[in-house]
Amino acid sequence: MYLASVFLVIVDGVITTVALPSLGRHFHLSPTSLDSVVVVYPVCLGIMVPASAWLLERFGGRRMLLLGLTLFTLASALCGLSRDLPQLVAFRALQGTAAGLLTPVSQGLLFRTFDQREQVRLARVLIIPQQLAPALAPVLGGVLVDTLGWRWVFLVNLPLGVAAVAFGVVFLHEHRPEAARARRLDLTGLLLSGAGVGALMFGVCAGPDLGWGTPPVVAALLGGAALLTAAVRHQWRARQPALRVRLFEDRMFRRASVLNALGLVPFLGAMFLVPLVVQQLQGRSALDSGTATCTEAVGILLTVQVVGRVYHRVGPGPLVGAGLLGVAAVELCATGTGADTGLWTLRLVMFLLGLSMGAVYLPLTAASLTTLDRADAAHAATLSTVMRQTSTALAPAVVTAAVVLGTASDRTGSPPAGAYRLAFLTLGVIALLCAGYGFRLGRPGRPSPTSAAGGPPASAASASPTSRPRLPRSRPGRPRRPRDDRAPAGRAGSTP
Repeated sequence: MYLASVFLVIVDGVITTVALPSLGRHFHLSPTSLDSVVVVYPVCLGIMVPASAWLLERFGGRRMLLLGLTLFTLASALCGLSRDLPQLVAFRALQGTAAGLLTPVSQGLLFRTFDQREQVRLARVLIIPQQLAPALAPVLGGVLVDTLGWRWVFLVNLPLGVAAVAFGVVFLHEHRPEAARARRLDLTGLLLSGAGVGALMFGVCAGPDLGWGTPPVVAALLGGAALLTAAVRHQWRARQPALRVRLFEDRMFRRASVLNALGLVPFLGAMFLVPLVVQQLQGRSALDSGTATCTEAVGILLTVQVVGRVYHRVGPGPLVGAGLLGVAAVELCATGTGADTGLWTLRLVMFLLGLSMGAVYLPLTAASLTTLDRADAAHAATLSTVMRQTSTALAPAVVTAAVVLGTASDRTGSPPAGAYRLAFLTLGVIALLCAGYGFRLGRPGRPSPTSAAGGPPASAASASPTSRPRLPRSRPGRPRRPRDDRAPAGRAGSTP
């Protein structure tokens, strides 16, 4: 279920951009007039994400996951059957709303079901669809648009969506703590958070096309920041907040969240930048663009298999820091990219970026939950989703801003090779700065028995993420408990 949810959401977010030229011809509109089809998706996703934690706790993960998958599949069918642009935008909004429910709910269920050691081992498998989806989506979209038409960009979701819903109805079991049913809805916090995230998503996504100084973009950015500030102040004081922003008091979770928002920008920005180089600077086809970026998935999958085996010995800090240093080195070397750069050179660049980022994705996910209790899994997953959506929106904005800045001195209006080099340089500098912060994640101690079992975390784990719990000393003369009742500290989270 998790794999199907993540794959559907990622593919749909990427594949639609391939169909924009075909949509413009069908509706007799310019590509710039179709920005609403792309922007409405992350905006509605951002509005829905803050409510997902409460919905998971109040109505149960099984029910919400099946509801999200059903709505997403239905919205995909409606998008494929749209007769005009307003209908398509409305159904894309429904898609984004369902996607905003799917990602945090599926992650929350995953974090509640498995302890940290199991999550690290699972991540070596779960990362496959997360990386294959953005790599294969442009290629798949190009083939579908060229052979069957733009409607199949949406209709392709139906087989997997229907199969996932049927599987969940038969095999997915409900698990919901009794205390969660009595939880009250923080309507004020929910409205402030949803409106703030949605406004910021609109501003960041629309800024590159409408212009960062235009009134709608400026109003969205300033209004979103003000609403989120009010939301944080309200939920910091609330007894039952819509989002447990106090989780940011935990040092490990706070640092991992910052890197989720900023540390992923260099890699996601390269995923956006390389297709621009291939299609705009070099004048190649969309298929060439897709094959130039898909090698990053191979690099990530190779590194993850190694990282999953050494994570508990090395810790997240050295892995994340070294991975981001690798990203910085590759992107700084890529500043030599030009119009005559071969496709295999770009494929090598993306492969090396994937090798480096494989040391970042898995440790960040595991570190986010190292010192948190399982009872906070839903809210931790929601906050992590907000942070990653922030990086997803920031990446193209950073690249576009750099390209525009590099084009300002060129009177022809088309971006020269220097503009793309400036974008690579900007991404490399960001990766270098984030690498220094990544090393500060340190090497967390092993989870305590209570936190691994779902109870409150031990004081040593919550107060100092880098300290290890002390082993209890046995005293002579006292009767020992039976072996089955003993739970020595430091062994929590291990699996048979």
